[in-house]
Amino acid sequence: MVLIGVALIIIGFALRLNSLVVVTVAGLVTGLIAGMPIKEIITQFGEAFTTNRYMSILIVTLPVIGLLERSGLQNQAGHLVSKIKAATAGRILTIYLLIREIGAALGLNSIGGHPQTVRPLIAPMAEGAAEAKYGEVPEKEKEEIRAHAAAADNIGLFFGEDIFVAVGAILLMKGFFDQNGIEADPISMALWGIPTAIFVFIVHAIRLYFFDKKLDQKLRGKTENTPPISKKDVS
Repeated sequence: MVLIGVALIIIGFALRLNSLVVVTVAGLVTGLIAGMPIKEIITQFGEAFTTNRYMSILIVTLPVIGLLERSGLQNQAGHLVSKIKAATAGRILTIYLLIREIGAALGLNSIGGHPQTVRPLIAPMAEGAAEAKYGEVPEKEKEEIRAHAAAADNIGLFFGEDIFVAVGAILLMKGFFDQNGIEADPISMALWGIPTAIFVFIVHAIRLYFFDKKLDQKLRGKTENTPPISKKDVS
């Protein structure tokens, strides 16, 4: 009988009713059928909300980013970078890779990320740098720039967070070694992540350097071969 709450959720979602109301009613019904006092049910709701209150920050992030993009955040980011003559797509992504890796090493994993940083800021900035140098960038090259922006975020986070002693991977290895009678110091394991992170940064920075060369080879030739627009063509 307790599973009636699950049936209520399925029916409510199928009828496209308000999801918050459906889940709340299902929780109340489940608690009452299980014989819980109404006060205890309300207490459980309060404790669940208090425990997971930080999840609401993630829920609010997406509409905020959407409003910023609608107001021209991507265009402004690209326009700002286009004014820097020395900026290239690879250099922008290399700087972000360094910031992302250092931030993750300090435990600041939320300083970057695909929805809140890469999509609205980093990728448009890299595209803006390419457009300032070569003019109109074909869609295929734009997709490559976006892919490299996402890769810089992933690589910086993955190898940077291994330096932070309280990250899940370090604690998991510590627990595994303890279970097998092997003494391991979490701080030592975190410090041994530094050479790997430095090596990875160098390797990916070289990749981004060659990516710049690849863009230059492809797009500079198209720019030079584009005939100038005459007054007759404009008229």
